[in-house]
Amino acid sequence: MTATLKAQNLAKAYKGRKVVKSVSLTVNSGQVVGLLGPNGAGKTTSFYMIVGLVPSDAGTVTLDDQDLTLLPMHERARQGIGYLPQEASIFRKLTVFENIMSILQIRKDLNNEQRLEKLESLVEEFNIGHIVENTGQSLSGGERRRVEIARALAADPKFILLDEPFAGVDPISVSDIKKIILQLKNRGIGVLITDHNVRETLDVCEHAYIVSHGELIAEGDSDKVLSNQHVRDVYLGEKFTL
Repeated sequence: MTATLKAQNLAKAYKGRKVVKSVSLTVNSGQVVGLLGPNGAGKTTSFYMIVGLVPSDAGTVTLDDQDLTLLPMHERARQGIGYLPQEASIFRKLTVFENIMSILQIRKDLNNEQRLEKLESLVEEFNIGHIVENTGQSLSGGERRRVEIARALAADPKFILLDEPFAGVDPISVSDIKKIILQLKNRGIGVLITDHNVRETLDVCEHAYIVSHGELIAEGDSDKVLSNQHVRDVYLGEKFTL
């Protein structure tokens, strides 16, 4: 069933300074969407308002017909909004098996046998069977990312919000992460990405929103964004190519 995550007219001020003036975006099931913009543009604050990390001063966040605007992050997670921070979020002292099972244990809709089946399915899908008994602290950057996404999927989310998924990872891991994002899309999960790595994000997104000075200045597929002169003037520069 198709679901829609919507942010409408989000606004945020800090000490009287408007960081986000009016940002609206839509993510549908099975769609990969980018939220991009220069440093200080308000994109990260906008992203955090959608996640539930930062309360908005105005505007709404809805999942289909349900208003999530006042819900804290953990309540949004229960409604189907998964979130992966840039920083390592796995339990360092637990094994990969324990990391994923810790989320499955919370799900009341599964019995023990179903939890094990789900875990085995995720381990196979993300090719992490060879590290299932390794602790979180022993994993490489790429392995950690795969485990974190498998763990996020253990909660059966409708959407996953990725904060800087391409930051600080090597080229092989970047390619790996792109494949995983396409896996999420093929599962019917909507993905919202914010990242400073414009090239990698535009490469994997089918739709992007560009924020500058707290407002949306452009949206569309990568070709449309790249051909927007205002976006080039304030963000990409004249020589940028994919």
